[in-house]
Amino acid sequence: MKKKITVVGAGKVGATTAQRLAERNYADIVLTDVIEFVAEGEALDLLEASPVVGYDVNVTGVTIKDGAGYEKIADSDVVIVTAGIARKPGMSRDDLILTNQKIVGGWAEQIAKHAPNAFVIIVTNPVDAMTQLTWHTTKFPKHRVIGLGGVLDSARYRTFIARELGVSVQNVEAYVLGAHGDQMVPLPRYTTVAGVPLPDLLPKEKIDAIVKRTRDGGAEIVNLLKTGSAFYAPSAAVAEMVDAIMFDKKKVLPCISYLEGEYGIHGVFAGVPVKLGAKGVEEIVQFKLTADELAALQKSGEAVRALNKVMGI
Repeated sequence: MKKKITVVGAGKVGATTAQRLAERNYADIVLTDVIEFVAEGEALDLLEASPVVGYDVNVTGVTIKDGAGYEKIADSDVVIVTAGIARKPGMSRDDLILTNQKIVGGWAEQIAKHAPNAFVIIVTNPVDAMTQLTWHTTKFPKHRVIGLGGVLDSARYRTFIARELGVSVQNVEAYVLGAHGDQMVPLPRYTTVAGVPLPDLLPKEKIDAIVKRTRDGGAEIVNLLKTGSAFYAPSAAVAEMVDAIMFDKKKVLPCISYLEGEYGIHGVFAGVPVKLGAKGVEEIVQFKLTADELAALQKSGEAVRALNKVMGI
């Protein structure tokens, strides 16, 4: 029996995520949206691609209207929430919080009602706070509520390093921790290129420039697109997380997870390395950080805590 994955929001991130997961051929996909027939149109288009690409999963589109349609997510194994307003030039991720709180909070209630055993992956920004909101609302165990952050940030970081050094991105291993945004914490000491530490390959000023570009990676794309935000890289990052769960990979990935004292952070979701497998977040992996790195990570956690207070949770 195939698994079932629901993608909430049929915008560019949601639709591209649905495409990536359909092409993996291991789960039926339900794609939802509040704009009438958009999800149905995207789903039909994906179905019509299946004979060419070679996947046999079912893709269903559902319009959520007047409280109807939520029942279609029943028994989902994974629910991915991408719905919400996107950033525009000049906006920070935090500017989205109150509007997206209503959207994500409403969906969290429906997920708890119709898919009580699902793993939930949050993509909507500000993603750290939205992940906390989802956990708070669903009352799900902490290992089943995960936010996208570090996988995407690390992918951007790896891309910029590979381009700077003229090597394959596959040779670059790197981790970005902390909040998804200005408070992210790249770790050059734990970054290697074909096993060689990054500080042995690039001077500090080059590394600092790459770190800055990584922090500004989302804004750079928003400013280029003018009317949208990134979707290819975010959808790829989500798919890697889903793969780790579906195939029980026990893969160490930087994800937004609930901390209860790890790294000296208590009671908030923050981006840290986790072992991701069939049980969701199976372990928080604790790197040995310098005092400065730990302080930056803890500052990131406090930034999330401040956003939680804005939401009243």
